Amino acid sequence: MARWLAGRQWPVHPLAPGRKTPAANCEECRLRSHEPSRCPCHARGRWCHGFHSATTELALIDAWWSREPRAGVGVSCGPAHLVVLDVDAHASQVPDRNRLLPGIAIPEQVDLAGLASGFDTLALLAAYRQEPNPAEDETTLRVRTPSGGLHIWYVNPEPAVRYRSSTGSSPRTALAWQVDVRAHGGYIVAPTTRTSAGVYTPLGAVRDPAPLPAWLAAELTRTGHAAGAAPVPGPRPVRTGRLPRTGTAQALLQPLIETVRECGAHAEGTGFTEKLNRAAYTAGGLAGAGHLDQAEARQALTEAAHHARPHQTRRNETIIDAALSAGASRPFHPKGLA
Repeated sequence: MARWLAGRQWPVHPLAPGRKTPAANCEECRLRSHEPSRCPCHARGRWCHGFHSATTELALIDAWWSREPRAGVGVSCGPAHLVVLDVDAHASQVPDRNRLLPGIAIPEQVDLAGLASGFDTLALLAAYRQEPNPAEDETTLRVRTPSGGLHIWYVNPEPAVRYRSSTGSSPRTALAWQVDVRAHGGYIVAPTTRTSAGVYTPLGAVRDPAPLPAWLAAELTRTGHAAGAAPVPGPRPVRTGRLPRTGTAQALLQPLIETVRECGAHAEGTGFTEKLNRAAYTAGGLAGAGHLDQAEARQALTEAAHHARPHQTRRNETIIDAALSAGASRPFHPKGLA
């Protein structure tokens, strides 16, 4: 399995026999602290520092697993451009409804009776966005974990946008309660790996990750997983007085729309998704505060997005609508508009 994964240019590293954690560092590295990038063990063919030592070099892979044939296989998600949703089914106390889907207020009339795991919160998020449930996505690689959870594998179609890893219990960056994200800065257990708890078993016939759905890319950007994304200014108190000038709001939004349009000069590597999400989120915040007409802003965003990526109209509109909605929930009052 390690050689097969490396053949797909997915860097791999050994996991401790019977466990889902990386193989232990050597004695020298356990006794002294240093940056993984400066570790001399990598050049000596050792596997210290977990996914930081992941490689696609077949000779090194053969040496590692010859040394410990019982080792499981981990895949470093960032260099492989993988984004994996790790859905947990752990028994734990369900938090307040405001923490189930970060950034999304769940109305009191929504019945949450029976909600108990990440399967439920992921389904809730998909239903909220009127999109298919990723846990039921038969077009991509899905792996059942020994604990009853699920790994949903996707490949990032926009490598210029780097998604960071997170845990579903994080109070700062999270997609949904009990739904972890494995991307840059993380690794995922490879299918068929056996631990003391059982085997990571692929479901169905699909063995390849599908491209990350546009609506999930928009959600990951909205929830702060897009590394390097410029923060959108938070809300400011509304002051009484004359109505804001719409032309000033347009002047603030227009440069962001132009960065989206300019992505049309290149087919990839422009950070298109991140730029479109930022522009739409800002437009939503301005519209939510009464500084813009949302329908007009959506039209301008759609025209720019379709100019840049004319062959993915549905994806463009999904990103725009999700970001507009998220921005509208946080009205934006910049200086000069209040």
